Amino acid sequence: EGAELATGGTRRGIVVSTLAEARFFAAGGFDDILYAFPVPRWRLAECSALAQRLQAFQLLVDSPQGLELLLQNPLPAGKRWLIWLKLDCGNARAGIRPTDPEALALARAIAQGSPELVTLVGVYAHCGNTYGCRDIPAVQAIARDTTAAVLEFVAA
Repeated sequence: EGAELATGGTRRGIVVSTLAEARFFAAGGFDDILYAFPVPRWRLAECSALAQRLQAFQLLVDSPQGLELLLQNPLPAGKRWLIWLKLDCGNARAGIRPTDPEALALARAIAQGSPELVTLVGVYAHCGNTYGCRDIPAVQAIARDTTAAVLEFVAA
């Protein structure tokens, strides 16, 4: 009920951190879900099933290997993998640093490499490095730094 309220009843545009959550929301009629963890090989079959079932099941990619995994496992029936490039703007848990020269190369590879198989939806950053903050100004500083890093990357 909370997710339905949060989406204004559209049941679209939600982010989950586990495939169990994705399956739960899909069963509840949500059809636009981002799995906010770079897809591991052992979860690919589950991701493929959700991508085939939902209008928009989206994944994070943070490495050339992650992209190659999807390219080697295309979706059937003319569907494409919907990809967000995961940037690491300080959390150091997942993602590629936006200042890493490989980050732009990866973004270009996703966007231009095989558009019939994958579509670059956008870039994604998670401010998990705010979890250790002790006050609002510290959280705001991380948010500003992350926003600046993402915008600089997108502009490049």
